[in-house]
Amino acid sequence: MSTMQKERMIQELNQRLSSLRDEQDSFQNMADECAEKRNKLNDKFKALREEVQKLRTERDKINDEVRELKEQRNDSSAKIKQDSDKIRELRDESRSMSKERPRRSHQDLQEEVDAIDWEIQTTPHTLQEDKEMVAKVKQLEGELKVHRKIERIHKKVDGMRTEVTDLKTETDRFHQALTAKAKKSQEIHTKMLAKIQEARNAKTEADALHKQFLEAKGKAKPVEEQIASVIQEIRRLKGEVTAEEQQEKKQTEDAIRQSLEERAKEKLKKGEKLSWQEFQILSEKGLITQD
Repeated sequence: MSTMQKERMIQELNQRLSSLRDEQDSFQNMADECAEKRNKLNDKFKALREEVQKLRTERDKINDEVRELKEQRNDSSAKIKQDSDKIRELRDESRSMSKERPRRSHQDLQEEVDAIDWEIQTTPHTLQEDKEMVAKVKQLEGELKVHRKIERIHKKVDGMRTEVTDLKTETDRFHQALTAKAKKSQEIHTKMLAKIQEARNAKTEADALHKQFLEAKGKAKPVEEQIASVIQEIRRLKGEVTAEEQQEKKQTEDAIRQSLEERAKEKLKKGEKLSWQEFQILSEKGLITQD
C-alpha cells in the first residue's frame, strides 16, 4: 500500500473516528441524563420515605391515644352499667320495702315520738304508763326505721343517678375525643398511603431510568472499543507513513549526497576549487585531509 493510500485511509479513519465519538457522546449524554433523573428520583424516594415514617409515627401516636380513650370510655360505660344495675336493685328493694311503709308519714311519726319523749321527761307517770309510752316509742321507732331505710335508699339512688349522669357526660366526652382522633388518624393514614404510592412510583421510575442508564453504557462500550481500535489503526498507519517519509527523505538525502560526492571527485580531478560542503563530504570519505 502506497503512502498516499495510507494517508487517504488515515483521513477516512479520522472521519470514522469523529462519527464514532459523536455516537459515543450521544450514548454518554443519554447515560448522564438518565443518571441525573435517576438520582433526583432516588432523592425524592428517600425524602418520601422519611415523610412516610413521620406520618406513621404520628398516626401510631394518635392510635395509642384512641386506644386509651376507648379504654376510658369503656371503663365509664362499665361503671354506668354497674351503677345502673345497682340502682335497679335499690329500686327493687325500695319497692319491696314500700309494702312495709307505715301509713303515717315520717314527719307525723317523728313528731309523735318527740311528743312522747317530752312527756316522759316533763310529766310524772306511773311505772305502767312509762312502760306503755316506752313501748309506744319503740313501735314508732320501728316504723320510722322503715322510713329512714327507704329514704336512705332513695338518697343513694339519687346520688348514683347523679353519678351516672356525670359518667354519661364523661363517656360522651371520651367518645367525641375518640371520634375526632380516629378521624385524624384516618386522614393521616390516607395521606401516608398516598405518600407510599408516590414513593413506589418514584422508585419504579428510578429503577427504569437506571436500566436505561445501564443500556446506554452497554451500547457505548462497543463504540469505545471501536474508537480504541480505530485510534490504534490510525497510529499504526501514521507510524508507517512517518517511517516511509523518513526513509524517502533519507534516500533523497543520500542521492543528493552521492551526487555532491561525484561532482566533488570530478572537481578534485580537474583541480577545481571545492565548496565547503564538497570538501566536508570528501573529507568524511577519507579522500582528502583537512591539513
